[in-house]
Amino acid sequence: MSAETLDDATLRAWDIAHLWHPFTPQGDWAESTPIIISHADGFDLIDTEGNRYLDGVGSLWCNVHGHRHPKLDAAIRDQLDRVAHSTLLGLTHRPAIELARRLVEITPKGLNRVFFSDDGSTAVEVALKLAYQYFQQKAQPEPKRTKFLAFTNAYHGDTLGDVSLGGIKGFHGLFSPLLFPVLRAPSPHCYRCPIQLTRPSCQIACLGEVARLLEEHPGEVAAVVIEPLVQGAAGMIVHPEGFLRGLRELTHQHGTLLIADEVAVGFGRTGKMFACEHEDVSPDILCLAKGLTGGYMPLAATLTTDQVHSAFIGSAADGKTFAHGHTFCGNPLGAAVALANLEIFASEKLIDQLPAKVEHLSRRLEEFHQLTHVGDVRQKGLIAGIELVADRATKTPYPSENLMGRQICNLARSLGVFIRPLGDVLVVMPAPAMPLDKIDRLIDVMLSCTYQVTEFK
Repeated sequence: MSAETLDDATLRAWDIAHLWHPFTPQGDWAESTPIIISHADGFDLIDTEGNRYLDGVGSLWCNVHGHRHPKLDAAIRDQLDRVAHSTLLGLTHRPAIELARRLVEITPKGLNRVFFSDDGSTAVEVALKLAYQYFQQKAQPEPKRTKFLAFTNAYHGDTLGDVSLGGIKGFHGLFSPLLFPVLRAPSPHCYRCPIQLTRPSCQIACLGEVARLLEEHPGEVAAVVIEPLVQGAAGMIVHPEGFLRGLRELTHQHGTLLIADEVAVGFGRTGKMFACEHEDVSPDILCLAKGLTGGYMPLAATLTTDQVHSAFIGSAADGKTFAHGHTFCGNPLGAAVALANLEIFASEKLIDQLPAKVEHLSRRLEEFHQLTHVGDVRQKGLIAGIELVADRATKTPYPSENLMGRQICNLARSLGVFIRPLGDVLVVMPAPAMPLDKIDRLIDVMLSCTYQVTEFK
């Protein structure tokens, strides 16, 4: 039976029988009627029945310029005529070389070395191993630097090293016996401050907790790991201005590395190309993925400084090699489309267009404050989170079994807008190139659905 002759009922039955979807309750999925995406057009996904859905999540926060952008499509076709894959172990190729150079040119100053991998999780896993090995074999080794400092509510991926950094119980708690311990600092979550203070009088006191941990473990911390400006999977928690800058200063003072995980916030989503630019921060290690290829291909990059790289220079006999690699790291198809993605950023001046879009989105988000059960609306650039609460005055959340966020997203889907919640936080994450009329439609549907679900249920 050819793919063209399969009907939707057969495909759905096969899906439920065989396909295990990520972050998806299997019992609920088995009772559902899966939407089968057939193709896409611009910022819309189109199912096998011809129904269109505005892609309100940017295909999980990675689509940048919309679907089927002609320049991105052409880049893959052109590279396919040359070579689809060739390893970087013992060989090299032009797309990876050119992409490494281009990333060095556009990322924060000092990041001159690029290690390619597959996705956001692997980019962070690479960073952890680089940081650890650096201190073991640099010119003046610091072998006691084996610890990492991360934050509550952190999410850095799903490999075991990344899960060790993670601070979200629902994602990471079950695996605690498998993980290495980390030092845990409180998340700078101003709406639900972990140290019961308020902005701006708090003067970013949560930084003091980071300082305390570093002082209590002198010479032991290899790196502090942060999602700059916004903790995504935690519910779009936006950090107070100055937190990242202060963190950079603390890491300098204590001789530890700063790892910036920009997998979700990079490539224009915060209003600048990279989130670190907002506070003029150059990390020691920068992790990129998602928007690196415009959302087309799995590809990730971990960038670091010449200083870190210098600890790995030696012959095979010296034993300093970074013994880590991925079969498809630096894949030519992925690298080629990533280069085309960066060229579109430049030729279409996408970053220059963002301030007007960010301001427009900010005005539209203000409308959510009119709804009784919206407790907080937080935004950075084109990233926003709308937190639903049972009682605004006390910030009391809804009972988890109410699944308010899911109810709203299901209703939005019936109206042709695809969004996904993070618990009872509605996520706003349009592709950076999404035009204003599409952003308006996204917000209009979200407002209407939030009103209907929270006011009448």
